[in-house]
Amino acid sequence: METTIIISFCALLLIAYLFDLTSSKTRIPSVILLLFLGWFIKQITDFLDIPLPVFSELLPLFGTIGLILIVLEGSLELEFNKSNLGLIKKSFFGALIPMLALSFILAYLFQQYGTGDYTFKSSLINAIPFCIVSTAIAIPSVKYLSSKDKGFVIYESSFSEITGVVFFNFISLNEHFGFYSFGSFGLQVLIIFVISFISTIGLSFLLSKIEHQIKFVPIILLVILIYAVSKTYHLPALIFIMIFGLSIGNLDELKSFKWIERFKPDELNREVIKFRELVVEATFVIKALFFILFGYLIETSEIFNTETLKWSLGIVAAMYIFRAAQLKLSGLALNPLLFVAPRGLITILLFISILPAQNIDLVNRSMIIQVIIITALIMMFGLMATNRQKN
Repeated sequence: METTIIISFCALLLIAYLFDLTSSKTRIPSVILLLFLGWFIKQITDFLDIPLPVFSELLPLFGTIGLILIVLEGSLELEFNKSNLGLIKKSFFGALIPMLALSFILAYLFQQYGTGDYTFKSSLINAIPFCIVSTAIAIPSVKYLSSKDKGFVIYESSFSEITGVVFFNFISLNEHFGFYSFGSFGLQVLIIFVISFISTIGLSFLLSKIEHQIKFVPIILLVILIYAVSKTYHLPALIFIMIFGLSIGNLDELKSFKWIERFKPDELNREVIKFRELVVEATFVIKALFFILFGYLIETSEIFNTETLKWSLGIVAAMYIFRAAQLKLSGLALNPLLFVAPRGLITILLFISILPAQNIDLVNRSMIIQVIIITALIMMFGLMATNRQKN
């Protein structure tokens, strides 16, 4: 039994690696192939009546760790300097404003045209997951775009996830909205910035001083630990992940601060390069397992559910209308950025974290799955068309 599990585990990850290798040529997002792989395994195990343990409880675990590593990987790659400030500003507002506008519009539509008697707050909580761009799908899919387009997607998707999660938690955790709730939220943001500053200095110090042969795994474990503890106290923990990644990934920009010399930035830079390589490989493993597992848990009837399909198509259409307007106002080219707005890991995580009392019947697994697949397919065909035009 143990041998079978080891063979299956290794084979699945090698297939996932093959998908990742070929995605640059085929322009097919690896997530589509991973979801199909998981679904295909489910069909085989059901047909052969092979008993397997219940995996659904592992999904939030893989998803949370994957989210941390993906945001960390993306922030480590970003160059933060004066020349990028304009792009960062466009990315931030390009992520925030459409997310807020689309969330409120979808919430209104859910409340007005849904089949149940929903409160606006419950409708808004269920709408937010649809309005967040997935770093897990977007970032790996733009490896071969221009540096400007790639930078915009990395910043935008990271900001979209951070602001989206913060907005989701703010709405779901507050019963009433007034001076106290907004004041408490402002205090939480301030606290996480202080924690981020202290933790980044401490982790950078450890990264530069640990001489043991095992030095990067403890750093990653501490990052996950700080994130988890911050989440326990309802702090916007993704802000810490992004600040830490940006700080150690841009040591050259921080050399003007005298205190940074204590960390020997040139030596630390070499360690950061090794650390980034480990993060990239760990991200690949966790992300592959998450999407294979999610694909395994998908029922065929959920994909082809005609009752939710019209809503899914309407939501996707609204997404791209807002995205086109956002890109035009930002002065950015529609092609290929218009197509790079996939929903994925964070949408799933937020959906499964909604409390039963806040669920609405209209929004279900079928709708989530359909929106994820449709946006991934649109991105795939859009990037394929862009590639043909360049060739």
